[in-house]
Amino acid sequence: MIIQRTIDKEHLKELPKTTFPGKIHVIDTEKETHKAINYLLSKKVLGIDSETRPSFTKGQTHKVALLQISSDECCFLFRLNRTGLISPIIELLENPEVIKVGLSLKDDFMMLHKRSQFKQQSCIELQDYVNKFGITDKSLQKIYAILFGEKISKSQRLSNWETDVLTDPQKQYAAIDAWACLKIYNFLEELKQTGDYELAPETHTPHVIS
Repeated sequence: MIIQRTIDKEHLKELPKTTFPGKIHVIDTEKETHKAINYLLSKKVLGIDSETRPSFTKGQTHKVALLQISSDECCFLFRLNRTGLISPIIELLENPEVIKVGLSLKDDFMMLHKRSQFKQQSCIELQDYVNKFGITDKSLQKIYAILFGEKISKSQRLSNWETDVLTDPQKQYAAIDAWACLKIYNFLEELKQTGDYELAPETHTPHVIS
């Protein structure tokens, strides 16, 4: 496989949209949280992401509303605005035996720490990880498109994540963001093991002297 270093916006627009192929579970009670975390603790690697209700008023901010944690088969959407960041979730985030893969994790954890203090362990930042494969784009949408030839829709990014009932498009968007991180990591780990890839040649913009 030839790995492209970057992808332009025009090419990205033309790609088909990806969909989450697994099951999505919305978690909004403590009992459901315990059950979901027990399942997730049995996995070696997970994808994670979070969503916060956007603010359109200067000076107004919100706490993280949703924490998405995905395995290969299913994604759990923890509604933190309902349950808070309770101990079972913290146990998973602090567990050194379970690898958590995400993108812009520094920002996610900064926001999560506003709900509760914890020391996250065994976390992999995709923006750093893909550098080893020559990928220079930093957005999840572009990294995913480079590797899989599909685009992640961003239409729900600024929707209300504290709404009473999450819509199906919201659930798809949230699940894809966590699952895509895991899919990228697993795919690149496999390529690393087989060595069956090469980097696309660098393109240089000619320097024009006026």
